[in-house]
Amino acid sequence: MSAPVADLTARRLRARLTHAQATGRLPSVVAGLVRDGEPVWFDSYGGPAVPGHDPHDVQYRIGSITKTMTAVLVLQLVRDGRIGLDDPASVVLGEVGYADRTLRTLLAHSSGMQSEPVGSWWERSAGLSWDDLAAANDGSGAVFPALQEFHYSNLGYALLGEVAARLLGTTWWEAVETRVLAPLGMTRTSYLPDGAAAQGWSVHPYASTLVAEPATDTGAMAPAGQVWATITDLARYATFLLEGHPEVLSADELAQAFGPQSGNPKDGVRYAHGLGFQLFPGGSGTLAGHTGSMPGFLATCLVDRGRRVGGVVLANATVGYSPAALVTELLDELERCEPSMPLPWTPSPALPAELAGVPGVWHWGNTPIVFAMEAADLVGRRNGVELYRFAVRDGRAVGLSGYHAGEELHVVRRADGSVSHLDVATFIYTRTPYDPDAPVPGGHPG
Repeated sequence: MSAPVADLTARRLRARLTHAQATGRLPSVVAGLVRDGEPVWFDSYGGPAVPGHDPHDVQYRIGSITKTMTAVLVLQLVRDGRIGLDDPASVVLGEVGYADRTLRTLLAHSSGMQSEPVGSWWERSAGLSWDDLAAANDGSGAVFPALQEFHYSNLGYALLGEVAARLLGTTWWEAVETRVLAPLGMTRTSYLPDGAAAQGWSVHPYASTLVAEPATDTGAMAPAGQVWATITDLARYATFLLEGHPEVLSADELAQAFGPQSGNPKDGVRYAHGLGFQLFPGGSGTLAGHTGSMPGFLATCLVDRGRRVGGVVLANATVGYSPAALVTELLDELERCEPSMPLPWTPSPALPAELAGVPGVWHWGNTPIVFAMEAADLVGRRNGVELYRFAVRDGRAVGLSGYHAGEELHVVRRADGSVSHLDVATFIYTRTPYDPDAPVPGGHPG
């Protein structure tokens, strides 16, 4: 169990939070950090969102973090064999607009769909039924062909939510409650504000006065941004993204969801999108999660699985300080003050029969790469730098990360059982450089 952060660390984190509140003109902001599966810091700044209530138990709207919950439902259905990632939504929804797009492209915003539904701004308007939403969006508003490039689409998540609801025989929200929130113990997360909840505000640019924003029911668009949560519940969700949960999605299944599917330049920084999750450069390499905004609210939940830490932020302002930037700053400050400790080394279990004879030095052309067991994984390193990681699943050695992620490592054996060479999607690894008895090596070594 992780101990709370030290007092000096807490003060430095608070300085980051206060700077964001003051420069961003945020009526209130709350933040939290988790490490090794436990919350280690919470704080708030600004006026109390709900006077007399614990700021850590006050709900804020989490906006597009809702999309990750919709994605979790879809990925559960894919895992359970109810539908495939590359199936079009039409296999469930029939011939409605954009239903020819695959679930993969809808999750990764590579469907080419328009960003918003036809009609008044859905975030500040009374929500439509699914039938009315589908009738108003016939598929003629696409901005790109599918798979041409990244284009964020809120409308795409309405389709995903309806797919999940129909396959599960319930409403989208009931599915979220029973299949995501209940197993994670997120009892203060709701569809509409419930109990102590912040008022959403827009700040006048010159008078600095507050304008109240409505707490709408977005109807069929709810899977894109409806949900309300407290900072403590959002921290529980961050812990799930770090560790997985046996009743929701495993850590390995989340790792696949965090794999980049499409990308987009944003604010001068290249970021990518996985299966329902945003990926930002930062921390030990990549921060995964999602930002969120709705009229009157800003939110972010990001995790660094390499360092086993995560950060969450909620604020009740329409614009101001970037919550993603604040989470990144808080995680950087935590690492500076209290660096993450590596997990203890433990000996590997017995070598899987599928990998017998594999550990050791192999060559891609003239390039030596050391393949060694690390816990239960086979890891390939060049000059000490990890290139590839494989794990045996159901008798197959499958790539977990690096250039070979998702591809199978074939151990090619001679008649006597000794290993001739390794083959991963035409990458050939041999014991000696350019072994003349092995096929021609392809690709590049990472």
